[in-house]
Amino acid sequence: MEIWPGRPYPLGATYDGSGVNFAVFSEIADAVELCLIDDDGGEQRIRLPEVDGFVWHAYLPGVLPGQRYGFRVHGPYAPARGHRCDPAKLLLDPYARAIDGTMDGDVSLFSYDMVDEARGISDIRNGFDSLGHTLLSVVVNPFFDWGQDRPPRHEYHNTVIYEAHVKGMTMRNPEVPEAIRGTYAGIAHPATIQHLVDLGITAIELMPVHQFVNDFHLQDKGLANYWGYNTIGFFAPHNGYAAYGTRGEQVLEFKAMVKALHEAGIEVILDVVYNHTAEGNHLGPTLAFRGIDNNAYYRLVTSNLAHYYDTTGTGNSLLMRNPHVLQLIMDSLRYWVTEMHVDGFRFDLAATLARQFHEVDRLSAFFDLCQQDPVVSQVKLIAEPWDIGEGGYQVGNFPPLWTEWNGKFRDTVRDFWRGEAATLGEFASRLTGSSDLYEHSGRKPIASINFVVAHDGFTMADLVAYNEKHNEANGEDNRDGESHNRSWNCGVEGPTPDPDVLALRTRQHKNLMSTLLLSQGVPMIAHGDEIGRTQGGNNNAYCQDNEITWMDWELTETQADLLEFTRRLVELRRENPVFRRRRFFAGSPDHGGESDVHDISWFTTAGTEMADDDWRNGYAKSVMVFLNGRAIPEPDRRGQRIVGDSFLLIFNGHYEPLDFTLPSRQYGSSWRVEIDTAAEAVSRRVRRAGTTVRAEARSLVVLRGLVDRGLTPPRGSAYSPLTRTIPS
Repeated sequence: MEIWPGRPYPLGATYDGSGVNFAVFSEIADAVELCLIDDDGGEQRIRLPEVDGFVWHAYLPGVLPGQRYGFRVHGPYAPARGHRCDPAKLLLDPYARAIDGTMDGDVSLFSYDMVDEARGISDIRNGFDSLGHTLLSVVVNPFFDWGQDRPPRHEYHNTVIYEAHVKGMTMRNPEVPEAIRGTYAGIAHPATIQHLVDLGITAIELMPVHQFVNDFHLQDKGLANYWGYNTIGFFAPHNGYAAYGTRGEQVLEFKAMVKALHEAGIEVILDVVYNHTAEGNHLGPTLAFRGIDNNAYYRLVTSNLAHYYDTTGTGNSLLMRNPHVLQLIMDSLRYWVTEMHVDGFRFDLAATLARQFHEVDRLSAFFDLCQQDPVVSQVKLIAEPWDIGEGGYQVGNFPPLWTEWNGKFRDTVRDFWRGEAATLGEFASRLTGSSDLYEHSGRKPIASINFVVAHDGFTMADLVAYNEKHNEANGEDNRDGESHNRSWNCGVEGPTPDPDVLALRTRQHKNLMSTLLLSQGVPMIAHGDEIGRTQGGNNNAYCQDNEITWMDWELTETQADLLEFTRRLVELRRENPVFRRRRFFAGSPDHGGESDVHDISWFTTAGTEMADDDWRNGYAKSVMVFLNGRAIPEPDRRGQRIVGDSFLLIFNGHYEPLDFTLPSRQYGSSWRVEIDTAAEAVSRRVRRAGTTVRAEARSLVVLRGLVDRGLTPPRGSAYSPLTRTIPS
């Protein structure tokens, strides 16, 4: 075989139509061997002849896509000094575009001698070869016919996100052919896409699809790493979701999925895990980074370099101040945008990415790189704003380019609907976009990714059916998972035939979904919540790759009604700009944005404007809010003033029905109910200003203004009254 010098960049295996250039970074290596693996598992070792700037490289003419390979790195094995090179371990390419196979937990995957490790001796290698027990990198064909593919580029304020699991969403859908259920092809199937389109989804956020591994301790218990937050390949689509093969076919399948979603106007956002890798703590396997250059890729404990500094709870954290780590992450992000055509990223435990040393730094190198990068800065960047490090919860502290999962929205909305004593000011702030969190950094309501539930907790159906977690199936005696869920079972724990309890649960579910979709910011629906998906009270189903987590598409009458209700809510949001403003309301967040501009007003049940004492009432559970469709400050895409319908939202979190007096004609002369979470059918009767509307116990009523004469503008107001008649 001919061996040419090749090039140090791009890193990874790059096929050009005639051969493949291989390049891998290692500063600590004395030598690096490229290992080509044949179909029978045989190995051909080739010592890389060139090294430039610590990048080892060679070009092999005649090598084709589908070729499996790995690396063996010769260098010091001295954990006490932070070095863990071990040529007995066949290592994944950190830049592998595809990965074949699985790993089996064999002792050969671990470099240390397990007996000696138990005695506290860590500098002795076991010497077992991991070939045949580990994952293999694959050369891919980069060519793909994208046709006329274009990113949908939905603006944030027009975005509705759907958090989904590739496998969980499609495994039980009878309209998806059995052969492609649980795969990228299953997501691309017309039945799946039509469900998203009918629901009004503009972006699907896929839980981790970077190549991940199954934890050995879960395999021993017959479980699996279902969520996938255990990444080992930052460039490779996970091979377990491939329908047509794992020798590069998964790349083509993933691209076809993205193309199909784009054709339907749906963006693709990836949930990415750059904060740690699947190699775990000092007792973990040697799969890739650890054996290539441990000290360069990982944050080590300064006082004991044999151990890893961990702000993720998973055993290790990547070294974000190392330029080669930053290059890896940025190269990966650009690859997924430019080559795989994805539209954005949600960053798991994003606070870790900002920790160059200990504290979370808004001016960290990672944020700087994202800001100036011409590719990455132009896509959606969503942070999960916490980790388990010092000052871990960082909501509101990310730079202006970023949006954030708003956990305070989740907690406040849950508390309100379960009847917790709290100030209405907190609820009002979350409903109006959380300006207290984002306005100080120059951001807008779109910085708030609003959610009530996500993958890591109760489903929405379980949130209203369980007080306690029920995680026995996880094999940890129910010790795992969050114990403080801000949930309420509505009087009975778990399944019940009681019609009153079931009706209350349905109403609470609709309350939560309505609040989510009618709040300012960007709503995110967790997959299956639109059809009442349950996990049987399991709030930590990370290891349940089975019917506990998979969506059940056989809908009851109640579930079908909930689906139609959710569709109607999304449509209401889409058609009315007052629910998706690009700018904050003019007033203070602790008074719900109220000001002399009257773009929003808050009322008591008596129809009078809220006074200071009303805002401070910690036991108040009911409020009415006016959203003025004639006082939207931002222009539309063509620079024209936005004029929309006005709405009244009546929130009754009280345990008894309440009569709300509609405000005076100044705010609107007549109203019609659009949404009532307590009613089987909405009355079309017109309600006049000053009359009363009954809101049942724990319910939400939305009324649209029919003839809204606008407000008499206060002195200096930029807005003038308008008259608009809405057809009945």
